[in-house]
Amino acid sequence: MKNLLSKITVWRAIAFMILASGVVATYIRFTQGLGESTNLSDEFPWGLWIGFDILCGVGLAAGGFTIAAIVYIFNIKRFEPIVRPTILTAFLGYLLVIVALMFDLGRPLQIWHALIMWNPRSVMFEVAWCVMLYTTVLSLEFAPVVLEKFKMTKTLNILHKVSVPLIILGVILSTLHQSSLGSLYLIVPEKLYGLWYSPYLPVFFFVSAISVGCAMVIFESFLSSRAFKRGLEMDLLTEIGRISVVMLAVLTTMKVVDLLDRHAISLLFIPRMETYLYWAEVSIGILIPMAMLAIRKVRESHGGLFASAAMIIIGFIFNRMNIGITGMEAWAGVSYFPNWMEISVTLSIVVLGFIVFSLAAKYLPIFKHEQPKLHEVALHPLVEDLLSVSQQQRA
Repeated sequence: MKNLLSKITVWRAIAFMILASGVVATYIRFTQGLGESTNLSDEFPWGLWIGFDILCGVGLAAGGFTIAAIVYIFNIKRFEPIVRPTILTAFLGYLLVIVALMFDLGRPLQIWHALIMWNPRSVMFEVAWCVMLYTTVLSLEFAPVVLEKFKMTKTLNILHKVSVPLIILGVILSTLHQSSLGSLYLIVPEKLYGLWYSPYLPVFFFVSAISVGCAMVIFESFLSSRAFKRGLEMDLLTEIGRISVVMLAVLTTMKVVDLLDRHAISLLFIPRMETYLYWAEVSIGILIPMAMLAIRKVRESHGGLFASAAMIIIGFIFNRMNIGITGMEAWAGVSYFPNWMEISVTLSIVVLGFIVFSLAAKYLPIFKHEQPKLHEVALHPLVEDLLSVSQQQRA
């Protein structure tokens, strides 16, 4: 009993409570339906599960195809040490997106209908197929890690022979559906607020996915370094920070040109909630981290690099939530805030992702290519608190 109590930490207790509330919410959702378990309505049918779990989840998993393309298509092999943890993050991200989609669908048991009931004119049809195919590709890309663990060399050799075509296929599929998620909102120009609606939404979604994919690689590398007492590839992460600066600059230029082209620049100065949230997402997620990462001294410091990546991720989440929820509220004429069951399901999915990643990193050769030298990381106290989440789960 004493040994059992010694393993109970604050973070483990919090995780347990979140998962327990998620179990209760799941029971209510699948026995009493969406009406009893959400604050959604006919006027506002898409809420937290679409805005965060789907739109954010797919984007945050973009590091997989970004790093895979850098290593295997552009043949920049020095990034190979971070391929496996990045692929694992993307694979888990897509699996959890599918889990979240099961909660949001009115008839989740009919999710397989997209396989045989084709509607090629629907953007959602394309998204469904791309997610299914890309998740399959990610499972094959991740399979060598499992095969190595169990020394299944013959199957491993077969996979190695088809690895490059698989990577190329994965990059194509991911590119298609990252942009297709933006295409979903092209059909609602009168519903989505002018600061977020644009005919270039598919391109915005794709470019922002690459920038946040780079940020996720940095963020996840710091967490893994602290949690598993492994080396931190600062030279590689610094280069990824430089790539982020370029992508954020491209995104900023595109947004300014788009607002000017649509004569919507005046919307930036109208005192209303949408304006404040737009400035928040652009400032936190684009302008400030771009300025920070453009400075070499900040880019090469642990604290500066981690803080910049965290800001890009927060700004990206702001953006997707604004498009999925805030930007639609004015047209719908309703005010939406998720109830406790929607929040508990979302938090449970996030906690589940952390737990599975920790177990996979502990028992599988995820960090096979990593250098043995351990660099101590000196971070701001606030950053230390964030990193301690992973440490507590491992303890």
